[in-house]
Amino acid sequence: MATRTYTLKVAPAAKPSRIDYAALLNEEQLAAVEAGDGPVLVIAGAGSGKTRTLTFRVARMLERGVPPEGILLLTFTNKAAREMTRRVEELAGSFSDVRRILGGTFHHAAHVLLRQHAGALGFSTNFTVLDREDARDLMVTCIAERKLKSDKRFPRPELVLDLVSMATNLQQPVSQVLVDRRPQFLPLAPEVLATAARYQQRKAQMHLMDFDDLLLHLKRLLTQHADIRAQLTERFHCVLVDEYQDTNRLQGDLVDLLAGEKKNLTVVGDDCQSIYSFRGADFTNIIGFPERYPGCAVYTLTRNYRSTPEILRLANASISRNERQFPKALSAARASGAMPVVVPTKDAAEQAAFIAQRVLELRDEGLSLEAMAVLYRAHSHSLELQLELARRGIPFRVRSGVRFFEQAHVKDVLAHLRLVNNPADELAFKRVVRRVPGVGPATTEHLWTSLRALPEGTPLAEGLAHADVLAHLPRKAQKGFQRFADLMRLLTRPQGAGTPGVLIEDVLAGGYSEYLKAEFAEEEQREEDIRQLAEFAARFEDLPRFLSEIALVAEFAAEQALAGDSETEVPDEYLTLSTVHQAKGLEWRAVFVLWLADGRFPLSLASRLPEEEEEERRLFYVALTRARDELALVYPLTVLPRDGERILLRVSRFIEELPVGEAAPYDRLVLATVEEPPVAPPREATPDVLPQGPAGPSPGDPKPDT
Repeated sequence: MATRTYTLKVAPAAKPSRIDYAALLNEEQLAAVEAGDGPVLVIAGAGSGKTRTLTFRVARMLERGVPPEGILLLTFTNKAAREMTRRVEELAGSFSDVRRILGGTFHHAAHVLLRQHAGALGFSTNFTVLDREDARDLMVTCIAERKLKSDKRFPRPELVLDLVSMATNLQQPVSQVLVDRRPQFLPLAPEVLATAARYQQRKAQMHLMDFDDLLLHLKRLLTQHADIRAQLTERFHCVLVDEYQDTNRLQGDLVDLLAGEKKNLTVVGDDCQSIYSFRGADFTNIIGFPERYPGCAVYTLTRNYRSTPEILRLANASISRNERQFPKALSAARASGAMPVVVPTKDAAEQAAFIAQRVLELRDEGLSLEAMAVLYRAHSHSLELQLELARRGIPFRVRSGVRFFEQAHVKDVLAHLRLVNNPADELAFKRVVRRVPGVGPATTEHLWTSLRALPEGTPLAEGLAHADVLAHLPRKAQKGFQRFADLMRLLTRPQGAGTPGVLIEDVLAGGYSEYLKAEFAEEEQREEDIRQLAEFAARFEDLPRFLSEIALVAEFAAEQALAGDSETEVPDEYLTLSTVHQAKGLEWRAVFVLWLADGRFPLSLASRLPEEEEEERRLFYVALTRARDELALVYPLTVLPRDGERILLRVSRFIEELPVGEAAPYDRLVLATVEEPPVAPPREATPDVLPQGPAGPSPGDPKPDT
């Protein structure tokens, strides 16, 4: 019998991790990244490295052997998806083909999946996706097919589209959304609902989908076809969702369906930054996650890498007042810095002066304008500041849209006042008369020509009632034009020029308020913009002085727009002005939050119910956590209404509820009285007569919309 030797080999040691997670992540992040299978909720506080944690978790899944095609990564922007994919590529690209991950927005993922399975829903796999302009054109056709005969102003195609979109994303009937969110259209409800139904019908007939349909039809696919749902849930070993607090009802349903029975789902978000209910975001998706997924793992990221301890102390104190939240307190990774300041000012003008002066001081201290921002609750809150910045030559950009005085609805109202001040202002006349239902470009030209042909010295109000002028009106425009003529008669009364604020309120009451409700969504707050403009105008002793000040901002904006000419120096930096909603996800070294008075921040209409007040407080929390080094909370003590008597304002409840005394997380800054900067002299008022001969805009008048 032969004897042979058999050599035992030592088992290889466990393969070392390709990524040193412990060295690259803090303890909270590491715990979330290393979480096992099953439902995982990551509550990521502001500035706590949310994106870093999510990308490392994707890399860890790939390292554990999950095939890249088995990962579904859902984000809210394609930019965010590209950034995450890039970071995952840097981490795991050496051992996995990251390009095979299905990552992108909800709409992108739905589009990819429907291209494979749309046939099950009766669609061609070559279905067309409508962009916003195409969808609007189709809605225009559907409205035209109804051959509407009502003399009431039917909502614009864009508003009917918004109505349909909101109903889809909220998973509610169009009729319910009409009642809850667009009650101004209830008198036209039968026609609006019929038009919406026709729009859906036409899309189906032509194998078309708009962006909302992509999500809606994917849900139909998953709920009506169990075999396809099983196939997709088997394919996706894990589903990850970024900014989960911003998901709406439909997106939340899709996440739950795609997670399937395995429930290998990771959602990352911050309940304290859920601020988009007006867009349909459903706060219950994140706050109710543990109830829908009993036993889920919950990880909280509280280490903040953005702000100083002093700023975080203030933010923590504020948000702690909310009852519906996952409790947490942010801690700072940075060293101590300047104490936030609360700054009461005499009025809105002094508020603007303080911010402008402090911005210049910070720039002199070496902080660039790009590193500073002024945040506010509503765009109208920036109008005094825009004027002050223009006076001082401080270049600024408005992140939350166009500059206040360049907005279409503001220019509409100002055009009424320009016409009162100067009846020879052809551009102002044409702008306001085009807002009359039934008056188009050709009619506008005829009306202006006939007005110019009247005897010299004819008052504007009389000219609008002249038979030669009225002869050019189509029948459908007669009622609206009569109302316009009555309004101009009211505006051109002798005492009107001394009360620009009252004139603006008269424009609203004279029909423009109804126009805004029919043309724009309620949450756009355009009427509130105009009311704020009226309050601002009440500070001026007469109409010419008011229009001169507005022209200053227009001139300053034009100079910045023309920057680059040989005689114009190009600003290399700009101060950012932004609503808080638009500022989410961004940060600056110095942040000013203005108009912290009750009714302004929080807004009166947005804080009627406890859940609404809590969202307003979350919005305040978002504003605070945008600041890295310096934070100033500013509010005026009074406003000047139409009668010239100042009204005391109540400080925002978000300031009042902060700790006081030695525990106060801020310093109070008392302003010394300063002399106001000089203002430009008023222009001479033009007599209230009709134009004779060629006429054009005044040098400082805003340019018409194109």
